Amino acid sequence: MKYLFFLLFLFPTILNAQELNCKVRVNVENLETYYRDLLSDFANSVEDYMNKTKFYDGEWEGNKIECSMDVFFLSASNDVNYTAQVVVTSQREIYNSSNSTRMLTVSDNSWSFKYQQDQAFYQNQTAFDPLTSFMDFYAYVIIGFDLDSYMELGGTPYFNKAMNIVNFASSSGASGSWSNTSGTYSRRKLVQELLDERYRPFREGFYDYFYGIDIYSQNKKVAQKEIINFVNKVASIKDKINPRSVLLKTFFDAKYSEIIEKLKGYKNEKGILLKLMKIDPPHAAKYEAAI
Repeated sequence: MKYLFFLLFLFPTILNAQELNCKVRVNVENLETYYRDLLSDFANSVEDYMNKTKFYDGEWEGNKIECSMDVFFLSASNDVNYTAQVVVTSQREIYNSSNSTRMLTVSDNSWSFKYQQDQAFYQNQTAFDPLTSFMDFYAYVIIGFDLDSYMELGGTPYFNKAMNIVNFASSSGASGSWSNTSGTYSRRKLVQELLDERYRPFREGFYDYFYGIDIYSQNKKVAQKEIINFVNKVASIKDKINPRSVLLKTFFDAKYSEIIEKLKGYKNEKGILLKLMKIDPPHAAKYEAAI
């Protein structure tokens, strides 16, 4: 019944041409005036690509996914070479509410690409392009996270598409965040964990969590139970996975404050918050302050 309820929510009668409503902002303060001028249309070009390219198999039904890309340019050279840091976020509406809930918050520190002013962007699903493949990767991740929140493992086909891009990048010799050697976060690590069977309880619990968020205003007690189910599933795998899991960090960076808020008044609130301190050490001080 739970699945039917949210399939009806996910697939209302409104059809949209594409899947994303992506807002793109750029910061060029670190660059010389010459390069700032060359990038004058970059934000609009990326926005058009993200919003007009078809990423979903079939017709996307329902509201577009609200998302954003904040691009902070770090360097430029030889008229066409750029490096940037990008913050990618997405959110979705809460059922029967005017409010939304954050889905994804990623700070990607190593986007390197070539770009010429007024360059046209074309999607190529069979070869790697440092510019458009980056955008394709995050479009698939955003869609995958969204689908996982409505149906257990519903995003798997799109995480596989993101993994294909990672493999194309590896075959082309791309490094940085396309590999496993890139600091604490890498695109490869993120999708590897999403597709790793050891993380399956997390993804199953991910669906429980968002079901809880969607029914919270109608039935707080049941909603909190669903959120606790998620916490317990993550706790069950904590000792079996990478202690520096990119997937867990990505999730809790986006959701820790919401979790604290939704657990207020739960009968064993302190015990769950103590468990979260172990599961999510980077935000332990926040959980402790809420006890």
